[in-house]
This record gives sequence, structure tokens and C-alpha cells, in this order.
Amino acid sequence: MGILLGFAPWIVYWTLVGNVPFSAAVLVTLAIAVALLILGWIRGTAGRTLEIGAVATFLVLTVLTFTVSQAFLERWLQPLSAAGIFLVALGGVLVGRPFVREYAEIGQPKEVIESEDFARITNVLTWIWVAAFAGMTVSSAIPPIVYGEATILDTRTPLSFVCYWIIPFALLGLAALASRLLPERMAPPDEEIVRKTTFVAFAEAEIDQLMYLATEHAKREAGPGKEVYDVRIGSKGVPLVGDETRLSWPSTYKVREKTR
Repeated sequence: MGILLGFAPWIVYWTLVGNVPFSAAVLVTLAIAVALLILGWIRGTAGRTLEIGAVATFLVLTVLTFTVSQAFLERWLQPLSAAGIFLVALGGVLVGRPFVREYAEIGQPKEVIESEDFARITNVLTWIWVAAFAGMTVSSAIPPIVYGEATILDTRTPLSFVCYWIIPFALLGLAALASRLLPERMAPPDEEIVRKTTFVAFAEAEIDQLMYLATEHAKREAGPGKEVYDVRIGSKGVPLVGDETRLSWPSTYKVREKTR
């Protein structure tokens, strides 16, 4: 549901832009984008890539809608909206904030979020969406470049309706399908997931004491009905701020269903 809200401004815009006046389409969409950003602030989750990008994209499109000609809008509003979400998604990856990861983190425990498999899967899925948005941008830019009289309202010229609508939204659907199917294929079994954590021990603790503390800490994190195994301790502990007698040790562990 979270990522659907992130896509909501673009979904609303693409639904309206061919059916109502362009000014109404961009104003309604901009209002929704701003409302979602405000809702994020209220919930303490503001700053997600798609939410900020939606406000920026539709603010630009609103300005263009009221300053350029109707002919320009009919040719370029669609590719510009696709280019907007493409740049937002690509920018998130480049700054280390893949938008898929931002939504996938919701409700996940810390050890899952910090796992290598979680990072790998969300990176792959984000790049799939980036590729889909890139394809949508290129496809929707073909009609105004190749055919000077192209318009998103044209339902008779195959070049227009195929490149403006059919190809872009087929790519969107394929990306959504991949996002549904790939995580199940890419995710390792629960028993193979390496979970990361930290525990606190006195600086003079010996290795067997450290192993005991690491194991007990992992058991508490795993919860009832789970068996902790393959517990490993990092090579060096970090002194606690204001208390150098105790160290924070990194550790990893795996979890499986407890057998009776």
C-alpha cells in the first residue's frame, strides 16, 4: 500500500491528462502530491524520494501548463511526466536512497533492513522501475519528435496512441509484475539470512563470555519459537560513549524454526 501511495500522483495525472483540461489535471495532481508530502510530515516519514519528486515534477508541469501553448502541451506533457518520474527514481538510486527500499522498510525488523539480501533485492527492483520509466520516457518522446502533428489526444494515428499510451503503460505493468514475482525468487530461505546486530559486554570479557552474551542477545531478538545458530562476533568492540569499561560488539546470526 505504501508504494501505491508514492505512485498515486502520477497515476491520477495519467488518468486525468487525456480526459480533462490540462490545467485541471496538473492542479489536482499537484494538490495530491502536496497532501501526501504533508501527510508524511505528520506521520514522521517525510522525505521519501517519490513524495518529494512528485511535488517538484508537478510544480514544473503546472507552471508549463499556464505558460506554454496548447499545441506544446498536447505533444510534450506525456513525455515530460514520464521523464519526471524517471529522473526522480534514478536520482534516488544515485544518492543511495532507492525508492523501493524506502517503502519496503516499512514494518520490517532492523536485522532484515540491514541485511545484504534486503539491499540486493530492493536495488534490483528499483533498477527495474528505473528501466521501465526510461522506456516510458523514450517511447512517449517518439511521436512529437518523429511526427510533428502528434498529440496525446490522437486516437487515429497508431504512432501517437501506441507510443504515448500503449507501450509506456505496458512497461509500467511489466515492472509491477516483476516487483510482485521477483522478490519471492530472489529472497533466500529464512535459514540462510544473515542477521546483523550489536550487544554490550564489559571490556575484560573473554571470548566464551562474549559468545554467550551474543547468543542470548540473538535469542531475544529472534523471539519465541525460533532457534538461533551460526552466531559470530565481530573482530573489535567499540567503547560506549561515557563508559569505556563496556564495549559494543557487532555480531551476526541465523534463525530457523525451533525443532522439538
